[in-house]
Amino acid sequence: MSSPSAAFLPFVPSPAALGRAAPVLPVVAVIALMGLPSASDSGASPADAACGLAVLWAVVRTVREARRPLTRTAAVVLGLPVVGVAAAATGAMTPGDGITGLARYLQVFVLVPLAVVLLVRDRRDARLVLWSLAGLALWQGAVGVHQFLTGTGASYQGADIRAVGTFGPSDVMGMASVVACGVVALTALALGTPARRQRIVAAGCALALLVPLALSFSRGAWIATAVACGTQLLLAGVRRALALLAAAAAAAVVLVGGFGLGAAALQERLTSITQVTDAPDQSVVDRYTMWAAATDMWREHPVTGVGLKAFPAYRDAHASLALSSGSDTEGAGQAYKRQPLLSPHNMYMLLLSEQGLLGLLTVAGSWLALLVRSLLRLRGAGRARDCGLAASGLLLWQLVNFLYADIGGPSTTMTAVCFGFVAWWALAGPPAADPAAESGAP
Repeated sequence: MSSPSAAFLPFVPSPAALGRAAPVLPVVAVIALMGLPSASDSGASPADAACGLAVLWAVVRTVREARRPLTRTAAVVLGLPVVGVAAAATGAMTPGDGITGLARYLQVFVLVPLAVVLLVRDRRDARLVLWSLAGLALWQGAVGVHQFLTGTGASYQGADIRAVGTFGPSDVMGMASVVACGVVALTALALGTPARRQRIVAAGCALALLVPLALSFSRGAWIATAVACGTQLLLAGVRRALALLAAAAAAAVVLVGGFGLGAAALQERLTSITQVTDAPDQSVVDRYTMWAAATDMWREHPVTGVGLKAFPAYRDAHASLALSSGSDTEGAGQAYKRQPLLSPHNMYMLLLSEQGLLGLLTVAGSWLALLVRSLLRLRGAGRARDCGLAASGLLLWQLVNFLYADIGGPSTTMTAVCFGFVAWWALAGPPAADPAAESGAP
């Protein structure tokens, strides 16, 4: 006989449900640990340690079950980045740079995605991962809104109002990335999950997360989220897309216009998106200058690039005088710090400069293969449509966001988990006729 409290808490899992979900719980643990406060340095985070345990657990389970872990296609797609990264590691300036760079790239684009593919077994596991992403986004978003309202966030235009969650000003894009991925995951659940109650909850949470996303003042995250969610809506049907877009627009008007929630700062940030050529701010100038420097590096080393983690060493020799010495970070519990510009803030330019054409074709080629297979599988998704929409949306978000950002910092763990979810759907997801349960809490 169930306890009285359990009857009023339908989303609290029973011991039997926890036992069934045990294989995928390491992935959930990785997501949960990203909610802890991040250190100001760039050392390994608790979530990174959990990634290692998840990979080890995936290997142990595969060996114990004595099954073939991957199809030939999955092995090729997930293994393709190893070629370019390994070649660039041999050209690193020091052996330490080569080893640490190789470990980071393998963690984000090979090992963690492989672990997720092996640990997520069906749609029920996949939905648990999506709701975990949503929970993390809601937590980080709540912290970010509190920072804005109390003036305890990162410094922005002289005021400590920028929402950064627990990531701090040293990873100013961290909260924006987590919240944006939560919006994409919840949009997919609102559009495709079979349970009506979960669709309503997902839609409400997605709309609520638009507030901390706006208060992150992250133009790249805004653009990537608009592209990813817009594509999800179109894939789900034009009529539904128009209705949900209208709801999102109304929510934005009420929250930003009606309550004046950071209206002036948001207006200035939105306007700056269209001023990248007429009157760009210094951050845009720095970004374009570093892109030009990355292109020059590639021209000198076209095949394998300058080597992993070598961009900072070659930057000054290729950058113009328009490049500033760094960016100012302050607030959210951290003292003023001048943060050096150690990457081009564009993943494709980083690949091109440090890994050359070989790295760009192998790493980005793996992403393209995942995108094509995700979209193709979406046609016959059936009642797993929410999983397919989430995978396609998360990958599109990452690919667009990579135009304005690259890997680095504690939030990179989120990138690894998202690529793992996409890889599961594209390479090992269940067919439409999979008998997994379709209703109830994940």
